Amino acid sequence: MSVDLVEVVRSGFRECVHRGSVVILGADGEPTLTLGAVHSPIFPRSTNKPMQAIALVRNGFRPVDDAELAIATASHFGEPDHVRLVRRLLDRFGHTEDQLECPPDLPSDEVARAAALAGSDRAAAARRIYMNCSGKHAAMLATCAINGWPRRGYLDPAHPLQRAVTATIVELTGEPETDLGIDGCGLPIVPVSLVNLARAYAGFATAAPESPQRRVADAIRAHPRVISGTDGPDLLTMTATPGLVCKIGADGVHAGALPDGRAFAYKIDDGHDRARMPLTQAILQRMGVEWTAAHADLAAPPVLGGGARVGVIRAIPGVF
Repeated sequence: MSVDLVEVVRSGFRECVHRGSVVILGADGEPTLTLGAVHSPIFPRSTNKPMQAIALVRNGFRPVDDAELAIATASHFGEPDHVRLVRRLLDRFGHTEDQLECPPDLPSDEVARAAALAGSDRAAAARRIYMNCSGKHAAMLATCAINGWPRRGYLDPAHPLQRAVTATIVELTGEPETDLGIDGCGLPIVPVSLVNLARAYAGFATAAPESPQRRVADAIRAHPRVISGTDGPDLLTMTATPGLVCKIGADGVHAGALPDGRAFAYKIDDGHDRARMPLTQAILQRMGVEWTAAHADLAAPPVLGGGARVGVIRAIPGVF
């Protein structure tokens, strides 16, 4: 059963409430806070990406630098630096944009989207390389090339690549293998409980140096802009919280861990993005992160009326 987590207050009136489930783990891996249905499987969406990248590294993917590994984990905004990294990865293995099997899209960054649309309609401007998962797909094509696996049809759950990815996620989360779903980019997705998702992230953060898990975690920490974009939630949160490794997922999922293994995962039931930042900051405060002005700003975005601040979006007082 989910619980009330975030409220939208306008002119002193509680206008909306966002419900969901949260788990926080201590450094020993045991829960220190559970709210809601933390043992029920959810689709982790793009919080899967670090685990998928770990599977690629285990199967021979060798990025030339941490930025290239970061783009393999990214929900990028389609900004020029993101597109250049994906293009570099495609070119290095002799692939074309048309071989990406993610759907065409527009950049999610407003400036990049406006540039893409200049002189074109939406259908003509949408490209696979702009899609937020294109870095992961380019890295998957690279891994197929390295292993001699078919590059066409790499989305198929029966493809050798996807069998390796699923096995890795099951291992890292300890989640029993079950029926797969299909994610927004077309790839298979493994249902995972929040408590096991948090434990997987704790494992990334505390893994031995140079292990695939640690390499992925370090790449994300080193390049939070690459995995998101201008003013992205992960960029802002990791900038405010040195040492944190975290990754958002669509429809209200977020997971992360500190270097000592303290970790969190949550799911907002209605998937609304406006609840994400206040909730993440409240969780970090509960985890004992040193609170700064940056955290305080992220924890209380304004509600506007007539262009002026008339309220706030915040974690419900007393819940954390």
